[in-house]
Amino acid sequence: MPEFTRRQFMATAAFASGFALAVQPIAASVITTNAEGIVAGAVKIPVSDGAMPAYRAMPAKGTNFPIVLVIHEIFGVHAHIEDVCRRFAKLGYVAIAPQLFTRQGDVLKLSSVDEIRPIVAKVPDAQVMSDLDATAAWAAKASKGNAAKLAITGFCWGGRIVWLYATRTPTIKAGVAWYGRLVGEPNPLMPTHPVDVACALKVPVLGLYGGKDTGIPLTTVEQMRDRLKSSSSKSEIIVYPEAPHAFFADYRPSYREADAKDGWKRLQAWFKQNSV
Repeated sequence: MPEFTRRQFMATAAFASGFALAVQPIAASVITTNAEGIVAGAVKIPVSDGAMPAYRAMPAKGTNFPIVLVIHEIFGVHAHIEDVCRRFAKLGYVAIAPQLFTRQGDVLKLSSVDEIRPIVAKVPDAQVMSDLDATAAWAAKASKGNAAKLAITGFCWGGRIVWLYATRTPTIKAGVAWYGRLVGEPNPLMPTHPVDVACALKVPVLGLYGGKDTGIPLTTVEQMRDRLKSSSSKSEIIVYPEAPHAFFADYRPSYREADAKDGWKRLQAWFKQNSV
């Protein structure tokens, strides 16, 4: 698939309805959170080269809400990520999930992970960091968000981004990274990985990982834990011994209800503990 042109990027305004094509069929365990008492839907975030589509959910009443940036998996912002945003809104947050692959291509309509990976591989970390800055600024300016109470969470591909953005952005109060990759070979688009910057981390990040994750070896999790000891962040990593990768993804066979619920409770406690 060719990269999006600037004109196409600027014209992109919303998401395909439902789940990404590559995740079909949807598991019976899928959770659907209603929009009662909240405002939820597609928005556009102004960025340097156009308008980036995003999904926002926030309480219908009130103001000065703490902000949560929700970072998607390689499947982009689809029904599961939108639902996570609504869950946050029910808890009193303004939650925003930007579609961070928009310039490179539309992963929502691709039918397999093998088709998606080449798109994701073209996404520069620097672009993602800039887009998240724009998203946080927009949340405070246009969505009644409190810039002084900013948090971030992300899943899989987004879990790696949580570690990197928290290292780069010390004004973030807290982060929660769900099974994000920790190590890798550097390249011009991804010059560093979480283990490379862990010692410099100042923001408290909670890492949630699966002991049976075949894509993220426990040796790399332990390596990250060891590096974090040299930081001032007071970050922690929890490993669920029997959980596979994507154990929070209730729409997939990998979902593990008990571990997912425990992780969600830990996330809420982590945010509150760190004043978000």
